[in-house]
Amino acid sequence: MAQPLPQPGQVIRYAYLWWSEARVGREHGAKDRPCGVILTRITNAGNTIAYVLPITHTPPLKDEDGIEIPQATKRRLGLDAERSWIITTELNQFAWPGPDIRPTATGEYSYGYLPEKLMLLVLDQVKKHARDKQLNTVTRTE
Repeated sequence: MAQPLPQPGQVIRYAYLWWSEARVGREHGAKDRPCGVILTRITNAGNTIAYVLPITHTPPLKDEDGIEIPQATKRRLGLDAERSWIITTELNQFAWPGPDIRPTATGEYSYGYLPEKLMLLVLDQVKKHARDKQLNTVTRTE
């Protein structure tokens, strides 16, 4: 069954490939994790490209490199109770749906959506990193 098209702010389960892993030649993410969809675009050929940010329990090295997800949002999404951050210095891009999307515990591909206010903060940080040429992109292939 085809997956519905992703929407910005949506949190999906995905086998994220970190920039540091891709740089040493890895092609597959070490583990599945929640990831936030930051952007989608349609190519001239009609394909959907999704851009996702990793969500991790590891705090960013600098405050401006990630945003903590409020506990209320984590509960609503059905994520664990540990502190988590959306990292805004790197992303994966891939043709939707791609082989690296994984089902959540409920069997769906999506946990739900980030609140608009949080999503705007994330987007602002990503844009700043892009302007400063500090945003690393890993293009995934099948």
